[in-house]
Amino acid sequence: MRSVLGDRRAIAILLGPALTVYSLVMLVPIVWSLIYTVYDGSVVTGFAYVGLDNFRTFFQDPAAWQAVSYTVRYAIVLTVLQVALGYLLALMYVFWLRRASSFVRTMTFFPVILPTVAVSLLFRKLFEAAPTVGPVNSVLGWFGVAPIDWFGDPSASFWVIILMDVWRSMGFYAVLLFAGVVDIPEEVIESARVDGAKGWRLTRHIVLPLSAPVLLSSLIFSINGTLKVFDSVVALTNGGPGSSTTPLTLYMFQTSFTYGDYGYGSTIATMLTLLCLVVTVFIFRSSRRDLTK
Repeated sequence: MRSVLGDRRAIAILLGPALTVYSLVMLVPIVWSLIYTVYDGSVVTGFAYVGLDNFRTFFQDPAAWQAVSYTVRYAIVLTVLQVALGYLLALMYVFWLRRASSFVRTMTFFPVILPTVAVSLLFRKLFEAAPTVGPVNSVLGWFGVAPIDWFGDPSASFWVIILMDVWRSMGFYAVLLFAGVVDIPEEVIESARVDGAKGWRLTRHIVLPLSAPVLLSSLIFSINGTLKVFDSVVALTNGGPGSSTTPLTLYMFQTSFTYGDYGYGSTIATMLTLLCLVVTVFIFRSSRRDLTK
């Protein structure tokens, strides 16, 4: 093994094909997109060099800032809910259900593997107000509440999307966090119990610190995924009503492929990448600050 790893030719033969494919599929499109940010136009109308005008347009574009606002709000709310509920499920698997948790884990993980379009159609039927009244509005009608147009009100649409994505994703984070919680040595847990730590005190002072690395990974994984939300919003509301539930990804898609402005669309993609980078660095720095206290 050492002779192989010390041979540059062998390294080139082993890594060359993978690096070539990765460069063609990932790096080249990224560089191409960055080049587009200083141009205006499309392959149909042609491109014109505009320098940093696309970035100036972005900072002066009300629709872009509305998309940023929705994206950040969606990412924060969904990240908190899906990681928190996933962590609670993980604690339930380990400390309450124990060996009987396999069935519950399977059932809560099942929505993760369902197609996004199928889940979106299910939730559209559940919250339907017209032409037929869906099950949710039917239940509300039993309590004398008039049918709510869930997809006609921006605030209601936001919470329907959140509910759908929490239901779809909390099982994944439960399994991910379960791996971190179950890895805590049983001797440590028993010692803490002997010393009188129970319930919240046990979780706060023993379980939470020891599962912090996998919890941090879950937060980073979640926040980056939610900032790049696209499929669930398109399938459920398509950015409506109006543009109230339009994230940056959908705004980028519409700008590039509906309006044919590749330059400005690439600029939106670049700003979204920077947003993900800033959030990730902030989480890392905050976690390091907590560890040094």
